[in-house]
Amino acid sequence: MTAIENARILIVATHGFEQSELMVPRDELRAKGAKVDVASLDGQPIRGWDKKDWGETVPADLRIADAKADDYDAIVLPGGQINPDILRADADTMALLGRFLSSGKTVAAICHAPWLLVQADALRDRNVTSYPSIRKDVENAGGRWVDQEVVTDKGIITSRSPDDLPAFVAKIVEEVGEGIHRRRAA
Repeated sequence: MTAIENARILIVATHGFEQSELMVPRDELRAKGAKVDVASLDGQPIRGWDKKDWGETVPADLRIADAKADDYDAIVLPGGQINPDILRADADTMALLGRFLSSGKTVAAICHAPWLLVQADALRDRNVTSYPSIRKDVENAGGRWVDQEVVTDKGIITSRSPDDLPAFVAKIVEEVGEGIHRRRAA
């Protein structure tokens, strides 16, 4: 069990992340005392997507390839359409996600980010939600899609959209506090 003020949390993203889905968890978890790092593909700043156009640039703390699951209590995957589509094709991102999934640590994905969980084959027989447009992808991957603001299944947290961010962040805090979750590896 890890109190949020002692937690280390990794946010993994690239250009085109939904701006609020990275910045709100980052800022709120930091405000609660967690150490939050942002990892990008090349360790360089990344630019968000703010609803209908390019948004702000966010600094990265490290490259995804250099991130180690052992150093963190949780991984957060922001959505947007562009970000998870690029990341699910990246071998380093998928290997890192696989290490988080097999470790039993908290994995949180919002909006389109469950695409990464589909790619990791982590949704079979799990309750999950997502942005509605990828519902069929989730179901085809064996997930039981539920239309709720936040769904948790053995430490895997999913949410639908930026509207769900308060519940999403609260559930991250709760699940990190619970510690390691027993689940089958991806």
